[in-house]
Amino acid sequence: MAAVETTRPAPYGAITTYRAINALSNAVMVFQAWNDARVTRKALSKLSDRELDDIGLCRGDLDSIGR
Repeated sequence: MAAVETTRPAPYGAITTYRAINALSNAVMVFQAWNDARVTRKALSKLSDRELDDIGLCRGDLDSIGR
């Protein structure tokens, strides 16, 4: 019967590489969320007060959207 070793340590630098890639991935996701909120606020700011009222918003609500 063959034995399989399942508790080998990670190769040198693998954990550091994983953490760096994870940090970069998180930074990209934060940037994407910020940009989506910025685009939404920009589009909403182009609407008239009447159009904003139709969707249940007022001009003062735009600052808090996406934050």
